[in-house]
Amino acid sequence: MSSIATVLKEEIARQARKELRNETEGLKKASGRYRSEIAALKRRIGVLEQQLARLTKLLPKAEKPLADGAPSRKLRFSGAGLKKMRERLDLTASVLASILQVSTQTIYNWEADSTHPSQEQIAKIAALRKMGKRKVRATLAQLSTGR
Repeated sequence: MSSIATVLKEEIARQARKELRNETEGLKKASGRYRSEIAALKRRIGVLEQQLARLTKLLPKAEKPLADGAPSRKLRFSGAGLKKMRERLDLTASVLASILQVSTQTIYNWEADSTHPSQEQIAKIAALRKMGKRKVRATLAQLSTGR
């Protein structure tokens, strides 16, 4: 009787292994397909990262927008240009210094190109450059009444 029980156990175990093999075969095929899809996606990511790196290198050459939407440009400065602007607006160095909130000597140093203003000061000069004589006089009057 023990031999029938042993044979029956072995047959049940064999049938169970056979059923499990049939069930897991489909999963193995699916995982192989997923692996190839994952490998293709990884290759695509590599290509996209390379493109991003190339475009990032080009980006500093192009204009970058600021958070408020205005284009960001590095403003240029020349002492001779500052002096011409000051003369065009009929301003003395001391008056221009009071508008820009710097000392008169600083204005002379900028015009002589012995020193250069900060980016914040250059932005103020650029705003002043866009103004006409009347607007500058109004700003000056506003500054004198504000003190």
